Amino acid sequence: MSIVISGSGLYIPPHSISNDELVAAFNQYVSEFNVENNAAIEAGDIEALKPSSSEFIKKASGIENRYVMSKDGILDTKLMMPVIPQRQDDEVSLQAEMAVAAAKQAMSAANKSAQDIDLIIVACSYTQRAYPAIAIEVQKLLGCEGWAFDMLVACSSATFGIMNASNALLGGTAKTVLVISPEIASPQINYRDRDSHFIFGDVATAVVVEKEETVNAKHAFKILSQKPMTTFSNNIRSNFGHINQCDPDTMFDNDKKFVQQGRKVFKEVLPMVYALIDGELSANGLTAKDLKRLFLHQANINMNTFVARKILGRDPVGDEAPIILNEFANTASAGSIIAFHRHHDDMVTGDKAIICSFGAGYSAGCLVIEHL
Repeated sequence: MSIVISGSGLYIPPHSISNDELVAAFNQYVSEFNVENNAAIEAGDIEALKPSSSEFIKKASGIENRYVMSKDGILDTKLMMPVIPQRQDDEVSLQAEMAVAAAKQAMSAANKSAQDIDLIIVACSYTQRAYPAIAIEVQKLLGCEGWAFDMLVACSSATFGIMNASNALLGGTAKTVLVISPEIASPQINYRDRDSHFIFGDVATAVVVEKEETVNAKHAFKILSQKPMTTFSNNIRSNFGHINQCDPDTMFDNDKKFVQQGRKVFKEVLPMVYALIDGELSANGLTAKDLKRLFLHQANINMNTFVARKILGRDPVGDEAPIILNEFANTASAGSIIAFHRHHDDMVTGDKAIICSFGAGYSAGCLVIEHL
């Protein structure tokens, strides 16, 4: 039995923030902080903050822009966080709203109706609440039956979600699956931290996963193989959780947002990712020359270039390894799916590609796919 990705969808939030806008707000905050704390800085009790620049951000990450669900507050030096009012319990949640928009696009591309979908997996880095599951809310909003659940594997959530969908199809517990990654990443950012305030953006992606025998889509990709892996590391971490309120002394510390040791991540994750992809190619009797495209996790331009170069044995050309993070920034698990969504229409029967994610955990997921 062959499992197929038969449709994809992308929801883009209504607001965008350029590097220039973000830097202007950050540098204003730095100036205000240094003036306010001048005596302590002069005494050597604290360090003066350093300003940033758009050029620094682009060189360090390749990011030029990001989309957000709420722009209010992010550029306000007194707040420096998105202002997202809590909705009433009987209103559609923000994350479900994003998820439904992406899901409808994916269902349309796959020529599937709500009656065809019997499993929904919301796979992302954060969900806005613990329960009821966002996936079950989406199930109701779409009018689907069957079952639904949320799963969190940081930046590998989308690929791990596709693998869980595949296993459900093979196990007979589902017939057609929606895997949705509504990534609300903007609230996890410390906008007062020079090294990370620019990293993330919001977005939602979705894919339909089904058996080859039920496919009636224009573009469908057989999953030739799939491989997940994890190994524990503290080098990318967020300590946000409901237990935070049990320690008032630390509940608002910076580690409750995204923190990472960037150099360590680069050094440790990339060899793991390259070995994972290389192993999957070998397992399928393939080489880099057999690949039409590399749909890689979109965290950092330097990481993507390194992985692509290691796999191909040269720098990628054209859209062999498409980059979308310049427009979207890091969108956690959605990044590789955005690349896939935006750059698969020209692929034809027999064309092969890699979809690969990697991130906190550490976690990494690799799919080898072939156009039907």
